[in-house]
Amino acid sequence: MTESVAKTRDMTFRLSRVIGAVALVATALALGQRATAQNNPEWSKPFPPFRMIGNIYWVGSYDLSTYLITTPQGHILVNTGLGDSAQNIKASVEVLGFKMSDVRILTATHGHFDHVAAMAGLKKMTGGSLVISEPDKELLESGGQADFRWGDTLSTRFAPVKVDRTFNDGETLSLGGTTLTAHRHAGHTKGATSFTTDVRENGKTYRVIIANMGSINPGVTVTGMTKYPGIMQDYARTFASQKAMQIDVFFASHAGQFGMHDKYKAGDAYNPDRFVDPKGFLEEVSRLEKAYLDQVAKERAAK
Repeated sequence: MTESVAKTRDMTFRLSRVIGAVALVATALALGQRATAQNNPEWSKPFPPFRMIGNIYWVGSYDLSTYLITTPQGHILVNTGLGDSAQNIKASVEVLGFKMSDVRILTATHGHFDHVAAMAGLKKMTGGSLVISEPDKELLESGGQADFRWGDTLSTRFAPVKVDRTFNDGETLSLGGTTLTAHRHAGHTKGATSFTTDVRENGKTYRVIIANMGSINPGVTVTGMTKYPGIMQDYARTFASQKAMQIDVFFASHAGQFGMHDKYKAGDAYNPDRFVDPKGFLEEVSRLEKAYLDQVAKERAAK
């Protein structure tokens, strides 16, 4: 074997090892991304439906929040779960004594697959109108492809669904004497939304929030992304808005975000004060704001 041939083979061998290593890393990252984006077992674990406060009921899974808000003129459904959650939501609604055919409005706190993947099925099932924050309309109608972070991740795609109407910050959804006020709390998605409403119970008025908390997904650059250059400013506005809110009852997009399972065990008697937690709401907002500020500082230091 000549020296030049030996060198060529050695370079080819080294190159193949490098390519192999890169492929392994890419595969690991893809699998990690898929695992992060996809399944927490608590997202699909069933949980018995129950009355939370007044006309607001839990019909979601163990962790993914789906709220049924009942009125004399039909019902509002906030969020779904994963793509196969429609039948479980239907069963939960019926266990409570209500009908899916009475659902008039479908909406969501934001357009990620773990909260809207069953929206197309539920829209078909109920015949209700889908009403979504204007900036998240494209996200739902593209089945997740328009998402600034997860758009290229196949495991986060869902059935596209047509949005019937949109709302913007400060606008309201009203049905049968219940009014939800939309608060654009963007960052997690461009149109992430919290809803507030007043619930009258036992002679008291409770200010309720179904909050979209300012959590940051893995792989998000909060100082700016090509598909979301204003993300840092949106997160800052979200935290400022939430810290200024006067809230009694704290709900959120995930049960874990408002400590639902610490406050309620399946079968517990109804108690309208169970989820009164203004301190817990502000503490969670502050915790997430600190995580955001720490990440901003880290990203800036790395530049």
